[in-house]
Amino acid sequence: MKTIEALAPDQASLSAASKLTRQSNWPRLEKNEQLALIWGECQGSGSSPYRVVVDTGDHGYKCTCPSRKFPCKHTLALMWIAATAPASFTAAGSTPEWVNDWLGRRRKTTSQPAAPAPGVAGKSIGEASREEESTVVEDAAAIERREAAQRKRAEDTRSSVSAALDELDQWISDQLRLGLAGFVDNSSDRCRRIAARLVDMKATALAGRIDEIPSRLMGLRNEERPDAAIRELGKLVLLAKAWRSTPDDAELRRLVSTSESREQVLANPEAIQVESVWEVLGEKIETRRDGLVSHSTWLLDLNSAAPQFALLLDYFPASAGRRSNAFTSGDRFDARLVFYPARQPLRALVVERKGDVSSAQWPDFGFDVADPLAAHVAHQDTAPWLTDSPVMLPPGAILLDDRGDAWWQSADDPHGIALPIADAVSPTLLGLDLAATAALWSGSRLHLLAAQSGFGRLDLS
Repeated sequence: MKTIEALAPDQASLSAASKLTRQSNWPRLEKNEQLALIWGECQGSGSSPYRVVVDTGDHGYKCTCPSRKFPCKHTLALMWIAATAPASFTAAGSTPEWVNDWLGRRRKTTSQPAAPAPGVAGKSIGEASREEESTVVEDAAAIERREAAQRKRAEDTRSSVSAALDELDQWISDQLRLGLAGFVDNSSDRCRRIAARLVDMKATALAGRIDEIPSRLMGLRNEERPDAAIRELGKLVLLAKAWRSTPDDAELRRLVSTSESREQVLANPEAIQVESVWEVLGEKIETRRDGLVSHSTWLLDLNSAAPQFALLLDYFPASAGRRSNAFTSGDRFDARLVFYPARQPLRALVVERKGDVSSAQWPDFGFDVADPLAAHVAHQDTAPWLTDSPVMLPPGAILLDDRGDAWWQSADDPHGIALPIADAVSPTLLGLDLAATAALWSGSRLHLLAAQSGFGRLDLS
């Protein structure tokens, strides 16, 4: 423990590390005694856990988190667990590839932990632990004051968001009065102005959604954009009305203002938990206009008779560069997921992961539903403000129309349903028989994730 104290950059890092020593934060803890290595994956607020490795011989370390403190709180927590609960680590038969990559790049050092610089406050494991204890014994009066302050902030936020939605209604009325053609042509500037106003009035999530409307419109043909603009604005009106009727609804609050923390979702007794075998269908990475990168990882429940999906969603600053993902398309793993409460639960967190990642073919889903978009329609019936819905399409093929645009065409009825594809398609996929295709349907375009063919699984994301 003295080594951890000496390595910690400051007392705050030690205190933060002490809160990460619960094993529930670490879905993976492994060791290789022969190489004097310990490593683990620490689940943060995003979908991808941070990967941490420590050389217990010379105390070299590496963590994938963006912290500018070295070592970070995750590294200190991993060392803390190794010192106080070594049985938490399982002996690994082999080291993961990302650990081997780090071993190959690093230069061993023999330096010892630096002594605190003169004038710098000392750091203490005991003090870090006592901070948690002091929180536990907080007196009742302090708790009441804190809860009263929380209620006051919540009421202020609700009033501000309500006023923001009033301004949004007026803004939508103005767009309709001025004409949709003008809105489509100037959607970037108009959406940016109302989005900035909504941020000021604490409707942050709604502002981010409005900021992305121009890019959604520009992905369509010119003749499709006015109708798409009406749909986008209509969904905003419905969302605003729903929030006014039930402002405490968790899903609506998440879509309009702010989302729950990971800890709040885990502590929610109404949050659905599903333990199953999950396959990574694909990922969607988008840089938003507000400077954040959204990283969506779509999963398929392989133990469900009908296709069931889950979404791991992570946000991080674009300036931080691309993060390494814990999963890649085609990975299959056993895990327990908890879903954010919603009318159609999709967004989830990984609570506990078991065993190693493997791969195999998809199960046969049967496809006894006549309409492949029935799931999307069901989602729209219960939550019409949703944008993209995951769908599993029956046997079909990808073809090109006279303009050279790609379409997914049902195999059973050549004159039946055909859906336009948003992104460019590799020529090698054209005409290929696809037994099943997983995709996201936006109401006007398909975003392909993966497909099963006679040649095996195809990664299309």
